[in-house]
Amino acid sequence: MDSIRVKGGNELNGRIPISGAKNAALPLMIASLLTDDTLTLENVPHLADVEQLIRILGNHGVDYSVNGRREKQQEGYSRTINFTARQIVDTTAPYELVSKMRASFWVIGPLLARMGEAKVSLPGGCAIGTRPVDLFLDGLQALGADLDVESGYVIARTKNGRLTGNRYVFPKVSVGATHVLLMAASLAKGETVLENAAREPEIVNLAECLNAMGARITGAGTSTITIEGVDSLSGARHRVIPDRIETGTYAMAVAMTGGDVVLEGARADLLERALGTLSDAGAEITAVDDGIRVRRNGNGLRAVDVATEPFPGFPTDLQAQFMGLMTMANGQSRITETIFENRFMHVQELARLGARISLAGQTAIVDGVSRLKGAPVMATDLRASVSLVIAGLAAEGETTVSRVYHLDRGFERLEEKLGNCGAIVERLSG
Repeated sequence: MDSIRVKGGNELNGRIPISGAKNAALPLMIASLLTDDTLTLENVPHLADVEQLIRILGNHGVDYSVNGRREKQQEGYSRTINFTARQIVDTTAPYELVSKMRASFWVIGPLLARMGEAKVSLPGGCAIGTRPVDLFLDGLQALGADLDVESGYVIARTKNGRLTGNRYVFPKVSVGATHVLLMAASLAKGETVLENAAREPEIVNLAECLNAMGARITGAGTSTITIEGVDSLSGARHRVIPDRIETGTYAMAVAMTGGDVVLEGARADLLERALGTLSDAGAEITAVDDGIRVRRNGNGLRAVDVATEPFPGFPTDLQAQFMGLMTMANGQSRITETIFENRFMHVQELARLGARISLAGQTAIVDGVSRLKGAPVMATDLRASVSLVIAGLAAEGETTVSRVYHLDRGFERLEEKLGNCGAIVERLSG
């Protein structure tokens, strides 16, 4: 099992290319199930989750081919991939595939919309809370689906071969359920109105792709989305947005270590709240022609309180990284997690590096320290793994992060990108 060894103490200086967003690429790939034409996606990151979803889609009959790479970019970074679901050969998504990645459960929407039936295993993914699928199922039922749960599988059917448009109010904001209902309603008969829908940029990216395929969607990016169902969708060519979580992560790494880095291709509008919080903490952030420039002078970091919220609030997927940053801030910060109930598993590992963190319910109280010391630590989930790398970049001595298969699910060539900016980061095999 691979691990990553980090030798702390070096500033980051240079340029880091921001990859396509994993959280946008996955639903876009799943949308290929909605048409028998080819969906071409540009800027798809090379990640373990993407490769796993390719295998899952292949199980349903989706062919794929990879061509080209971004101009002036090294081989292995984000790619252009063609997905063609000419014929759906199987409407079952088995446990052995779905259990490895939660987002693969989302195939239930397109399969049900196009084929009138689906049998999908209940999902897996990071162990950061229960994250039930109730909202997905309630929403599909509102569109006329008959659902049963048997032996760990959701068995879904339409009454007359097609879903029917309806009004559905999400009892709580859910990005995943919004993705699924967007795709399902695109082929439903009549109009669907989704209220209290997620507003994340990845939702907008999916809606824009579906519209390019012939869907009729308005309001994406607001809390009310209207979908006028169509009889069929065609192929399209669409670009995955840059990864706002990767952008925020590297911005925090620069704030942690000091230095001056341009995040190439990053878009500030995708994470204004997080960048504002970083500025409050002492980083200098400016927009440049080809991305975002992040700098920190020698004045140190200031403690800042933050609470995670749905977009446009502070992202839950940056909470662990920000906690890593706050471990060396001047003063006390309070970090409150409102999205997931079990997303503080990185606290114990940060403490191994010398961080002073106490928990009070869903709030972590971080008392900044003047130094961290390297130690062996273990990644517990995707975002926690990179928070330990960030802390290790500033810690004295060496930090070894084990179980980095979590990290490979969401960060494309992280050690190479950091290494090119002066960090001493090495992957250890075995």
